[in-house]
Amino acid sequence: MYILSYLPLCFLCPFQETRSNEESTDESEHFASILPTEVQHLVKEDESEEEPKLKYERLSNGVTEILQKDAASCMTVHEKFLALGTHYGKVYLLDVQGNITQKFDVSPVKINQISLDESGEHMGVCSEDGKVQVFGLYSAEEFHETFDCPIKIVAVHPHFVRSHFKQFVTGGKKLLLYERGWMNRWKPSVLHEGEGNIRNVKWRGHLIAWANNMGVKILDMISKQRITNVPRDDISLRPDMYPCSLCWKDNLTLIIGWGNSVKICSVKERHASEMRDLPNRYVEIVFQFDTEFYISGLAPLCDQLVILSYVKEISEKTEVECCARPRLDIVQPLPESCEEISSDALTVRGFQENECRDYHLEYSEGESLFYIISPRDVVVAKERDQDDHIDWLLEKKKYEEALMAAEISQKTIKKHKILDIGLAYINHLVEKGEYDLAARKCQKILGKNTELWEFEVYKFKEIGQLKAISRYLPRRDPVLKPLIYEMVLHEFLESDYEGFATLIKEWPGDLYNNTIIVQAVVDHLKKDPQNRTLLRTLAELYTYDQRYGRALEIYLTLRHKDVFQLIHKHNLFSSIRDKIVLLMDFDSEKAVDMLLDNEDKISIDRVVEELENRPELQHVYLHKLFKRDHHKGQRYHEKQISLYAEYDRPNLLPFLRDSTHCPLEKALEICQQRNFVEETVYLLSRMGNSRSALKMIMEELHDVDKAIEFAKEQDDGELWEDLILYSIDKPPFITGLLNNIGTHVDPILLIHRIKEGMEIPNLRDSLVKILQDYNLQILLREGCKKILVADSLSLLKKMHRTQMKGVLVDEENICESCLSPILPSDASKSFSVVVFHCRHMFHRECLPVSNTVSSVQFCNICSAKHRGPGSAVLEMKK
Repeated sequence: MYILSYLPLCFLCPFQETRSNEESTDESEHFASILPTEVQHLVKEDESEEEPKLKYERLSNGVTEILQKDAASCMTVHEKFLALGTHYGKVYLLDVQGNITQKFDVSPVKINQISLDESGEHMGVCSEDGKVQVFGLYSAEEFHETFDCPIKIVAVHPHFVRSHFKQFVTGGKKLLLYERGWMNRWKPSVLHEGEGNIRNVKWRGHLIAWANNMGVKILDMISKQRITNVPRDDISLRPDMYPCSLCWKDNLTLIIGWGNSVKICSVKERHASEMRDLPNRYVEIVFQFDTEFYISGLAPLCDQLVILSYVKEISEKTEVECCARPRLDIVQPLPESCEEISSDALTVRGFQENECRDYHLEYSEGESLFYIISPRDVVVAKERDQDDHIDWLLEKKKYEEALMAAEISQKTIKKHKILDIGLAYINHLVEKGEYDLAARKCQKILGKNTELWEFEVYKFKEIGQLKAISRYLPRRDPVLKPLIYEMVLHEFLESDYEGFATLIKEWPGDLYNNTIIVQAVVDHLKKDPQNRTLLRTLAELYTYDQRYGRALEIYLTLRHKDVFQLIHKHNLFSSIRDKIVLLMDFDSEKAVDMLLDNEDKISIDRVVEELENRPELQHVYLHKLFKRDHHKGQRYHEKQISLYAEYDRPNLLPFLRDSTHCPLEKALEICQQRNFVEETVYLLSRMGNSRSALKMIMEELHDVDKAIEFAKEQDDGELWEDLILYSIDKPPFITGLLNNIGTHVDPILLIHRIKEGMEIPNLRDSLVKILQDYNLQILLREGCKKILVADSLSLLKKMHRTQMKGVLVDEENICESCLSPILPSDASKSFSVVVFHCRHMFHRECLPVSNTVSSVQFCNICSAKHRGPGSAVLEMKK
């Protein structure tokens, strides 16, 4: 058996416990009690966090008045109104709020069944005394019949309003079909009998389903054939005490609930090959399962089922079985079982005295409304909407989910406002102590509402959490009152200098009164004048206030990296004319770049003058200037010689090489005084005194390689002679010369001068290298000669092929001498044309007679420029 568990559910109305008849002292007060909000369930109350599916409210107004004096026996639901039958034989028409719109006195005894057609214009009523009435609510059409036995059911054709569907069925001991025929006479016919009383009938389309003591049958009204018989499972239950519940989900799906068994049947068409003597339709049970309790009613909800169950339980006090609260379950049918979605226990009035047959479940298809009818109460169950979903989330303190749900459904919710939910969320976070998250949510929830922003700021101030909300305060659209921002800044200034500095840097200066904040910072600096954080912040405040001079002084004092940015951004070059040394001391690289980039604002002369007492800084500036442009600072090149010599000797020689404005005599004097050999050698060679330079290399540096390199650069035979003479008595120098001069000077000159018997290091290797160099030169010459001959031959062949090609001569060409067409108009006449390789053309008779002995002719036009290849003649005759 499938066991249903129960989940908690919230109701719309407050809870009031229903009293038993023994405890009730006032019948009217008992009936006025409202539906409980507390749901009885079998699991622990705090164990489930699942949201309920339905909400409940009692149908009141006129229904309350009726049930104070009478008891409900049946009810049917139409999308426009409700029809309620009572034990005293009354039928009431109600609106959806329960107000009485019409009353019919049908019988002095219990109304058993009310049936409405789909239009809601015709009603069928049957009662315990055997009366049956079918009449029009808005017409005089009426049928009356009294039977000799109680009539339990009546059902009018769904399309009874149409003339050719004037049919209804009644059920007592047999099932009768009434059809209106000729002369408006009603003709009865027996559809079924012999299996006990008819207990329930449901008519949908062309199908009628009814239940008797043996089971459920379905009749096809088109073929007038019974197509199925679904037997009753538990025959031990009295069918009058535990009646069958029938419900059509659609035109072809019937839901059957009897006892604790549920069957879902599908009506299908039989294949033509299977017909034989069988009906053209058959029924297949697609779902079947058992429930824990007895079924009092069924209704579809999308692909799920709503089941009203009658429950019995053992009393804890008397240990006697008694009636418990009825259950309304939502289940998901499965082939052989079901899955519970939700289950609610309902405290309806008088549930202690009710039996299974006293409960009924009706529903409105279009609106998913479910009506639970008991003798003394009518309860309406509705699917929960988005407002109810948000209510449940708020009750469970799931504020973030509630806010998200409200934002998604803001066009459909009616009860809630996004702002109210958001404010409740902020308050909840504050109560939990999650101040940072609460402040962050203010951005999204408060939006551009300045009043709410200011209210929240004061609330955070009261709890000492201004710092938490400071990061999220709006800075543009909207902008709060300056007092709000000043209040936050003062909070930080009293306890957190770094936080205060961060806010000053991040917040625009127009959010607050800058003068007030400046004064507050100045007051704090009196207590701590060397506080770098406060000084830096004060400089930023001065910047916002456009007091750039003061800001610059603080930045320079602090040696702050933003000083250069401040100067550039606010064009403070006029303010730094006397602060160049400070800037250079702070960061010479950035200072020089800035000064050179803004020569138009601070001249080179002014900078050099300011740095006069700091020659090392002066050198840095002039060196960078020279790197950028060799000519801009030419008037300072003489001064730079001394500066390079003093502070940057590695760059002295490159400077001397690149400068064209440097006085060489002055440079030579300085270099000789400081014994800078390399620089002196360069200056001597540049001044034309190469022999002295070479001598200095050999005598001062003793570097034969450098001497050889110098001689190669000068490419002077006399220098080579001096170098050989100087080296002839120095074996190491001879080795160096032998290894390097082979390609510049004839080595024989050196070898002949070597004294006999002198020991020279690596002489053999040097001689071998000389021979190898010589062989290499010979090979290079031969290789070059071969390449030259091959190229010449190739080009000659190419020229010959070119000159051997034919030349196109047509009517457009002219004689370069007479300027007439080169070809005669009469092609039959003989003619002679001379075409040169340069593409100039002449009539033979137009060419002058050559005076030379050679028979080769040349183009008159080209020969005036030069004679050579391309001017030879091609002769064309006809």
